[in-house]
Amino acid sequence: MTKPIALIAGGGIAGTVAALALSRAGWAPQVFEARTEGADDQGAWLTVAVNGLNALRVLGLDPADVLAAGFGTPSLTMFNGGGRQLARLPLGATTTTIKRADLYAALRRAAVERGIPIAYAKGLRDFTEGPNGVTVTFADGTTASGDLLVGADGIRSRTREALDPGGPTPSYLGLLNAGGFTDGPVDAVVDRTPGMVHMAFGRRAFFGWTTAPDGSVWWFANPPSKQPVRPGDFTAESWRSHLIELFEDDALPAAAIIRAPGQVLGPWNTDDLPRAPVWRSRRAVLIGDAAHAVAPSSGQGASMAFEDAVTLGLCLDGRRDPADGLADYERRRRGRVERIVAVGRRNGSGKAAGPIGAAVRDAMFPLVTKLLYRKGDPQAWILDHRVA
Repeated sequence: MTKPIALIAGGGIAGTVAALALSRAGWAPQVFEARTEGADDQGAWLTVAVNGLNALRVLGLDPADVLAAGFGTPSLTMFNGGGRQLARLPLGATTTTIKRADLYAALRRAAVERGIPIAYAKGLRDFTEGPNGVTVTFADGTTASGDLLVGADGIRSRTREALDPGGPTPSYLGLLNAGGFTDGPVDAVVDRTPGMVHMAFGRRAFFGWTTAPDGSVWWFANPPSKQPVRPGDFTAESWRSHLIELFEDDALPAAAIIRAPGQVLGPWNTDDLPRAPVWRSRRAVLIGDAAHAVAPSSGQGASMAFEDAVTLGLCLDGRRDPADGLADYERRRRGRVERIVAVGRRNGSGKAAGPIGAAVRDAMFPLVTKLLYRKGDPQAWILDHRVA
């Protein structure tokens, strides 16, 4: 019996895991990535939480294999710009930090091992659907036809625009994003406790860092900016200098970490996506950032992509009419992801507080944290979720 064909727009985290999930569910997935092969070999880092690892296990994937290039980071310590510790929080025993490029590579290896084709330089331009299938047109003028289209093409999804013309667009959150990795000595005392992530409300910007098993320091920064950054606003040198200046007066190792030899990446704008009213049609569906982009401060971007993709595969397993499965997928996912988008936006807002707001935040943070954790982990509803 011929397997139904799933066309997947986007070969990032959500798209590749969706291909694995649909293959397991009896579909023949084909992945189409807009970027050229190897274009995402560089990038920053992310964390995968326990709920994301649980989703991978549903596919029969061993998280230890998929995340072999990463390392466990089960604890978080928060500071203010004066270097005062505000709180120490659990992130979950199996929370893992990994370079984005390494995660992409591991997932794509798993897809190739299962015989899933991945085509590059194939950005979706438009699609049409009929009672018996869907046809996609790519930016290079070529086409592909199948039984289902999965839009996993990111926060600026062309699939979403075609599915809902005039729908919502990404919203800039007033923060820029940067990241990097040291490959030389840091001229400052850096806490190298294994598995500890450090984050700090600097006086002028937010900063986070952790030490990898090889001794390098992985870091990120969120400078506030009223206007989104545009290409050409910074050179590599001026961006590093700008970041160093932001943290120079803080009692943190931030400026020294940025100054150390190694990669300095960015800047990128920090965006999220307001509620997208349309997630699906009869033969097309959105997943991951295309449906509900969350701010990085949620710590859930990759895990939500895993959950979406695995849920989609479960909902389409054995169904004759894809429309029924897509409706079930949206029913299972929409409420949860919209709550997490709200959490990410709320967490991000505290990173750009003014002097008065920062003073109140620093005074109240330890007390509020203690109250929130008195009855257990307030993030348990996020981390304990099981895809089923």
